[in-house]
Amino acid sequence: MTHRLSRWITAALLWVALTSMAGAEPLAATVEQWGLLGSWAVDCAARPDRDQGALLTYEIRRDGRVMYRRNFGEAKDENEVVSATVNAEGLLNMMVYFPSLHQTREFGLLLAKDGSLRAIYNRGERGEYTIRDGKYIATGVPTPAQQRCD
Repeated sequence: MTHRLSRWITAALLWVALTSMAGAEPLAATVEQWGLLGSWAVDCAARPDRDQGALLTYEIRRDGRVMYRRNFGEAKDENEVVSATVNAEGLLNMMVYFPSLHQTREFGLLLAKDGSLRAIYNRGERGEYTIRDGKYIATGVPTPAQQRCD
């Protein structure tokens, strides 16, 4: 009886592991096919800075997880992309877990015909926006276009 239970537990754990890996593949494929992977900045030649612009990097790890790294110069962090879908208009809708903020944020990115990237919206778990319709809520200023840096 114990031997059968052990086999069942092993099979269940293997199934969970394979299911998790299978879920990571569509996420990785979505961001790769959309064109997100790599580093992005408003000015790739400028040193990363919280006020003047961060260097943002999206990568797929060996284990299949998609990571979002932010380099602000004096501060850096690494966050996991937990979902990504593309809507009919080509907007990439992503959810990213930020351990330092203890929250998941959702944001939408749009690739322009010239290859630049713009944030269209950014909102927290409670629905509060920092960016809406391509503009910062606090100032009404449009989000800047980011260029691929690699």
